Amino acid sequence: MSRTIIISNRLPTKVQRAATGLTFQPSEGGLATGLGSIYRAKGNVWVGWPGLSVDDPAEQDHVREQLSADSMAPVFLTEAEIRDFYEGFSNSTLWPTFHYFPQYATYEQAHWDAYVAVNEKFCQAVLALAGPDDTIWVHDYQLLLLPEMLRRERPEATIGFFLHIPFPSYELLRALPWGTELVRGMLGADLIGFHTFDYMHHFLSAVSHLLGLPNHNGQVEMPDRPVLVDAFPMGIDYQRYADAAVSEAAQQHEQAYRQALGNAKVVLSIDRLDYSKGIAQRLHAFEALLVRYPEWRERVNLLMVVVPSRDQVPQYAALKEEIDELVGRINAQYRTISWNPIHYFYRSFPFGELSALYRLADVALVTPVRDGMNLVAKEFIASKADQRGVLVLSERAGAAQELAEALLINPTNTNQVVEALREALHLPDEEQQTRMAAMQQLVRQYDVFAWTRLFMDRLTYSKIKQHTLATDVLDAHAQRQLRHDYQVAERRLLLLDYDGTLVRFQHNPQQARPDQELLELLGNLAADARNQVVVISGRDRATLDDWLGHLPIDFIAEHGVWLRRAGSRWHLFQEGLRAEWKRDIRPILEQYVGRTPGAFIEEKDYSLVWHYRRADAGLGALRARDLLNHLAFMTSNTDLHVLEGKKVLEIKNAGIHKGTAAAQWLGPKPPPFVLALGDDRTDEDTFAALPPEAYTLKVGPTPRSLARYAVANVATVRQLLGSLLQPEVVDMQTAVKV
Repeated sequence: MSRTIIISNRLPTKVQRAATGLTFQPSEGGLATGLGSIYRAKGNVWVGWPGLSVDDPAEQDHVREQLSADSMAPVFLTEAEIRDFYEGFSNSTLWPTFHYFPQYATYEQAHWDAYVAVNEKFCQAVLALAGPDDTIWVHDYQLLLLPEMLRRERPEATIGFFLHIPFPSYELLRALPWGTELVRGMLGADLIGFHTFDYMHHFLSAVSHLLGLPNHNGQVEMPDRPVLVDAFPMGIDYQRYADAAVSEAAQQHEQAYRQALGNAKVVLSIDRLDYSKGIAQRLHAFEALLVRYPEWRERVNLLMVVVPSRDQVPQYAALKEEIDELVGRINAQYRTISWNPIHYFYRSFPFGELSALYRLADVALVTPVRDGMNLVAKEFIASKADQRGVLVLSERAGAAQELAEALLINPTNTNQVVEALREALHLPDEEQQTRMAAMQQLVRQYDVFAWTRLFMDRLTYSKIKQHTLATDVLDAHAQRQLRHDYQVAERRLLLLDYDGTLVRFQHNPQQARPDQELLELLGNLAADARNQVVVISGRDRATLDDWLGHLPIDFIAEHGVWLRRAGSRWHLFQEGLRAEWKRDIRPILEQYVGRTPGAFIEEKDYSLVWHYRRADAGLGALRARDLLNHLAFMTSNTDLHVLEGKKVLEIKNAGIHKGTAAAQWLGPKPPPFVLALGDDRTDEDTFAALPPEAYTLKVGPTPRSLARYAVANVATVRQLLGSLLQPEVVDMQTAVKV
């Protein structure tokens, strides 16, 4: 029976050392809640660090035994590993870089070495538990290398990875000496998840720039398999917060708080101590509100909760000191006998009291400078049973992508924050309820349990897609069956790509003229009255006419734009196609030709092609990635499509491709024998358009395709087609391997 193995740096139970021995305290974090139903299911297990250094073998056995009873398996870290891997590389290198604070990042080789070693330690712990059919779900920035390590040991494993913090722009990631290794490590997964589309886009950009790997519609083309990349905004346990907010305990706490605060409005701020949270900026904005709008003095309180975190680290200690000084100065300057502007708590609150704070607050001020998601915003929303309250939210928090009804602000724009606070304090009850109701509906629907199901379903889909694209080699048995089906069929349709299939690629496309062998082969196939031979190519119609027009065969040119049956004239697949867009796109292609020696532009009737087959391989791939991103932006919200082939990018009208054209030859009743041959992504549309019993063959070294079979090269294709002309079924002499 297959199981699910969850891996994160920390377990959902924290082991602590007390005078009486070790204690085990469950975590109330959102991840532990969302995955609770998975890891506690029969046979499943959560792998992670228990939260402290345990060196004594007897204590380790005790910890294993206790955690095993709750479906957990510990990975023990030494004090040195905690210092260099966790406090070092994870929190002093990755955390500031990924949160756009590179000035705080350190680059220590010893920290990197520890990071690699600990990821390997996690790998060995997982391998000791996971079977070949198990699903493995890796979490967060401390374990970026783990997916690739697991993939090396278990090539067929089902592996998911989710990043709970932002993924930065490529320009920041490239500052890391080990950026390439980190991205490659993540690509060991079958599915990579982020909170937002922006983080997903940054990752795909890094994949293109650092590794030169193609990606299309969120799918990265790895040499051995496709990797899906998608956005999965994480939710909360909505019902838990909603129920807690209406509990008797929460109401009693709220009454006590209200009695202490009087009738003043309450602005709530809850954060862990961290420079990414924008706490100091928030205090400056609150002070500016009191200065600019003095009528709010004695009528509003800022209730600020800062949860202690890493305050022994210099940057955090300095931040704590800055916050303390700001709170002290603002309170000293504006307090009265009956009113203190800021109520500041440097501690965590129990869940019940936290729920009361959410109930109490008129405004939640959530203004991180950068945040992966920020679940505080969603917890506040779930806790507002009366639907009264206003969320002021940083546009740089992942939650801002979902919570459009919040008052969205730039956290470093103090004026904007002040005006948003003033608007929130004045917002009529009816509008508060309208905004809150809309946000509650979304947060309720997309809770943490929906997030878990969606990710796991998508991971399952990714493996199904991999298996769908896993193409078998055309072995001797399959060849004999193909030959037999060809011989007995009364009608046959042969759809043949040209470049890379019938002829080898040439650095100069005009040198790929058909040789005498190919002309005779196509002529002999077309001479059989039962055959309909169609050359289906990205070439322009003039070239096809010049090279092959004298043969009694049909043509599909420009990837489906132009069609011609033997003995007939060329006609457009779709009347009314427009080509004036080329005036705007061509200058972009010319820029990249100028930056890429060896690149050139081919202009067809209704498309433009940027070739880089003559360019340096590394430079060409790099420029192609840049150009692809540039064109994707330029053609968004248009009827144009950017097609990526072998060493080419082609811009054409959307909705017209080899598949739609091939369907014209299938008709309502397809021939009993259909053979299609192609070598690149453009031919996948042809394969997809054909019935499942058709013989679809992918040519070349990448055995992932919608095609049923793979063959090695052009020579093998010609040998296969030649064998169809033989009256007797004979095995091909040349081995067909990918």
